[in-house]
Amino acid sequence: RLLQGAGPTLDFAEVSLTLGRTTILDQVTFQVQPGSVHALVGPNGGGKSSLIKTLLGQMPHQGRLSLQWPGEPGTIGYVPQALEFDRGLPMTVDDFMAAMCQRRPAFLGLSKHYAAAIGEALERVGMQDKRKRRMGALSGGERQRVLLAQGLIPAPQLLVLDEPMSALDEAGIQVFERLLGDWRQSGITVLWIEHDLEAVGRLADRVTGLNRRVLFDATPKQALTPERLLTLFSTHPRSAV
Repeated sequence: RLLQGAGPTLDFAEVSLTLGRTTILDQVTFQVQPGSVHALVGPNGGGKSSLIKTLLGQMPHQGRLSLQWPGEPGTIGYVPQALEFDRGLPMTVDDFMAAMCQRRPAFLGLSKHYAAAIGEALERVGMQDKRKRRMGALSGGERQRVLLAQGLIPAPQLLVLDEPMSALDEAGIQVFERLLGDWRQSGITVLWIEHDLEAVGRLADRVTGLNRRVLFDATPKQALTPERLLTLFSTHPRSAV
């Protein structure tokens, strides 16, 4: 029996990306197992966000990138890095969720189908009581929770998270960690860019270190050693350890 969230296997095979004369990704090869929480770590400018953009079809690349679904192709949810809003933005949390989730203008109101899904997603991130608040009036941590919520509609089988913890407060981090456990239990595949290595060590099933190319791909215990991290975060990556 397939799990309700049965996610795909992700296969990156010699994925390369060059912009002008700059090599952004150099023969990146690793696999994300279905239903696992797979963390991607590495320095700023090391190509993590670019790799996600190639996965989402937003960047041209060489090499092969494939998703192997257990059945029919499913839904991909994406949670971008923290969004900055103009404080004067008159859009409420409900308006924002509607704009992200449906193809009709927010001022036409929410279709019943989405109203229920949005209510449930906001409840899961502890923001159901802020639905009428303006996005511009929310704290950074609250906005990040709303971004997490929009990634859950429609229910994804693959979730791509770009530093989702960066703006979260303590309560938000607890919400995120609980969600991560729920996703794992549902069989959803999670690809998670994160700079908080302590959280990665506790919560990820596997970790890939990326600095233009893959320097390691291992369990958190094997991956997050001082030697490997020093190599990963040094300016000129040496050969893989």
